[in-house]
Amino acid sequence: MKIVMIGEAATHQEQIASALTFPVEFVALPREAHESSQWDDQINGADVLVAMRFQRQSKAPVFRLLHAPGAGLDGIDFSILPAGCRVCNVYEHEIPMAEYTLAAMLQHEVRLSTQRASFDTAHWSQTYLSRAPRGELHGKTLLIVGFGRIGHAVAVRAQAFGVNVIAISGRAQGGKVDGPADEGYPPTELLRQLARADYVVLCCPLNDTTRNSFGRAQFDAMRPDAVLINIARAAIVDETALYQALEQTRIARAYLDVWYRYPSGGEDSVAPSRYRFESLPNAVCTPHISGWTTGLFARRYAFIAENIRRLNAGETLENVVYPKEM
Repeated sequence: MKIVMIGEAATHQEQIASALTFPVEFVALPREAHESSQWDDQINGADVLVAMRFQRQSKAPVFRLLHAPGAGLDGIDFSILPAGCRVCNVYEHEIPMAEYTLAAMLQHEVRLSTQRASFDTAHWSQTYLSRAPRGELHGKTLLIVGFGRIGHAVAVRAQAFGVNVIAISGRAQGGKVDGPADEGYPPTELLRQLARADYVVLCCPLNDTTRNSFGRAQFDAMRPDAVLINIARAAIVDETALYQALEQTRIARAYLDVWYRYPSGGEDSVAPSRYRFESLPNAVCTPHISGWTTGLFARRYAFIAENIRRLNAGETLENVVYPKEM
């Protein structure tokens, strides 16, 4: 069996090889192969292509299965896939992404770095007697936009801290939604519910409906002491509206882990945004690491290896997202 792995995925060959009991030929390609046809002769004839993105200007090479090593599919051009190709994805990111979200919320309330900086042995009496009370999560309201696996994982952890959880979901009806939320409303109710939220977490997929769906109107609906946490896709939020809301302190803070531009390869030098968000005191910027953990890789590549075993054995694959009828 021939398995082609592109970019970061290629560093996980051993995790797949150790789980398989039949002969496998691995081909590792650079990140640029996601979008360039330069390496198509090495991809052609593959049984499995492991790649987070796949774009081509013309006809794609032939392969049987495209397995995304993540959940997002917005980087795959389904229209150019070879006939008979199936596409699968994998989750497992909801655990670390929920932990990141709660860490951001706790940081905003507890502010350990600020507390540490204020500690002064030389002036201990004054430091102790003048200390200001900090915030707490208990009793706060969290609005989760997108209530799939990530939203559920965030909600469970937030509720453990005594946070009231409101979910925005297309499946919500009558103020309720299936899953661990105290309340649930459809997307048409977003502006109304934003006014109630201390924290707003974006974890919805990027598609034609959600692209640039969070803009000036949504920021105006938020309270000035509210916090935005984006762990979904940057393009869900209007880039200019976000920068202006922070620069003008129309919201208290934003934790930003997803960006508007990414390098296509090691030699590609791009800025993450048209704006210098990191220069704003109320923007906490991280390099897309909310789901980037060792535990994530172990779980994901065990799942991919199992699907490769199923493909080799002619068994039903798990998490088939294309074609839909399969």
